[in-house]
Amino acid sequence: MQKQEPRRILAAVTDLFFSVKLTDAAKRAGLSLEFVKESNEILEKAKTLPSLIIFDLNFEAVNPVNLITRLKGNSETKGISLIGYLSHIQVDLKQQAQEAGCDMVLARSAFSQNMPQIFKRHSG
Repeated sequence: MQKQEPRRILAAVTDLFFSVKLTDAAKRAGLSLEFVKESNEILEKAKTLPSLIIFDLNFEAVNPVNLITRLKGNSETKGISLIGYLSHIQVDLKQQAQEAGCDMVLARSAFSQNMPQIFKRHSG
């Protein structure tokens, strides 16, 4: 019997400490996690159909709201689950991400707290 590759998650995240937390939770859920730092890289790697893409909605270098719009507007990548997180006081940014098509937008603290369940759900 052939061993199945772990399901993949892409993460557009800048915070090093939060990256460690993501990596640990992904390992525990049996997921492969890859960090991406450029918008073109995210669009290219999305074509490999990861089960989830996580966005730090404050990662201005990748313009996450624009990326979410592009991913959801592409027939090849529109089915990928997209989760964004931000500060709980950023109501306007939350609305922009939701309107762009982000499947779930959470305050960073809520995302951090629910990360194990979210990852388990995407582990297949």
